[in-house]
Amino acid sequence: MQLSDIIKSSVAYIEKNLKAEITADELANISGYSVWHYHRLFTQATGLSIAEYIGKRRLDRALHEIAGGRRAIDVALEYGFNTYAGFYKAFVRMYGGSPKKTLSKTEVSVMYTENELRDILKNWDIPQNLPIIDIYIMDGAKVAGNVWSVGEDYILKTINHTGDREAFFKNLKVMKALAAQGLAAAIPICTKSGTEYTDGEKIFTLTRGIKGKPLITVDRFGEKRREFGFKYGESIARLHKALAAIESEIAPREQNLYTHVTGWALPEIKKQNYQYQMGLPDSFFEDYINNFGVLFEKLPKQLIHRDPNPSNILFDSGEVSGFIDFDLSERNVRLWDPCYCATGILSEWRGVDGIYEKWPDILKGILQGYDNVNSLTAEEKKAIYYVICSICMVFSAYCEPQSELKELAKINREMMQFIIEKETIIKQLF
Repeated sequence: MQLSDIIKSSVAYIEKNLKAEITADELANISGYSVWHYHRLFTQATGLSIAEYIGKRRLDRALHEIAGGRRAIDVALEYGFNTYAGFYKAFVRMYGGSPKKTLSKTEVSVMYTENELRDILKNWDIPQNLPIIDIYIMDGAKVAGNVWSVGEDYILKTINHTGDREAFFKNLKVMKALAAQGLAAAIPICTKSGTEYTDGEKIFTLTRGIKGKPLITVDRFGEKRREFGFKYGESIARLHKALAAIESEIAPREQNLYTHVTGWALPEIKKQNYQYQMGLPDSFFEDYINNFGVLFEKLPKQLIHRDPNPSNILFDSGEVSGFIDFDLSERNVRLWDPCYCATGILSEWRGVDGIYEKWPDILKGILQGYDNVNSLTAEEKKAIYYVICSICMVFSAYCEPQSELKELAKINREMMQFIIEKETIIKQLF
């Protein structure tokens, strides 16, 4: 999985300092973001809070060292646990079993020496003296033993098991579909023999890294904000065309946004509305249930990116070059992706004077850009406001019960209050 440079740097820093105290403030300061925004980026990329991720990595690394023959008590103390009992309890909470039981079920990773990797790289016509560096997987679990960075431009990967092979061929179809839409994609570099991968007991593939970086926040809200919004929207529409072409081969799960919100998120927001005196009228909830319920059945649905926040969309020379951090497991209303991109941009500059008032321009640019490439239906244009509210409700309901994410829940409540205030403007964008 490819990650933004910000999260890559954070992961590398965490890996180097697992035996020391690491705080969210420290990581946010290094990244140059506020704590609340950094926490949001980190959670979106990893699926875990900062504390959960660090805790899991410490347990993973400790387990690795215990498997290597070190005394468990020594390892536990080195990784910040005051007693072995504390380490044991934390381990059971995370894995559902003891370290010994987990070790008995852990599959030994295939390891390669540098000389073995260099022999493999001889299959490709590239400089043979490039440095080979391990890459960290952001799944909160372990350092990958099957992915390496080769120099600054290449990624080498091996696929060992049947399930991984199926995922590889599925992902290859995705990359080719993206390239057909003019988006940068990690398409395999052909070997000297002309094949896309070395095929034997294990598959090896070499790709080029996708060029580009996320657009800096100042540009997103600058004078060209609608222009950049337009580019975001066009790129998401091209992405959707690519994903629609391969949806039948991906077999994603179906997500019913309306029942998901009305059955879980909306009741939670009603509680928060009372608890935090948000001032949302009962008419808002009634309007959502009645009007969006009718519209929802008519909205186009397809395989979506699901997390196209601005940190996952890369720009190169002022144009969108590609996307990272795909989920590719969900079929949902396609309107989710452009609206999610817009709410992601809004969340970044909370509290800065005048910023909220500029956001409708960005939203309009994103929607117009999408419509320019992949025409929105009449029902979709009417549903924009409700989908944006859905995103805010889902995120607030998810974050509120978790103590470390309460600030993010608060941010989404404030966004939601603003969005409801701008209901008329949003509904009149088209």
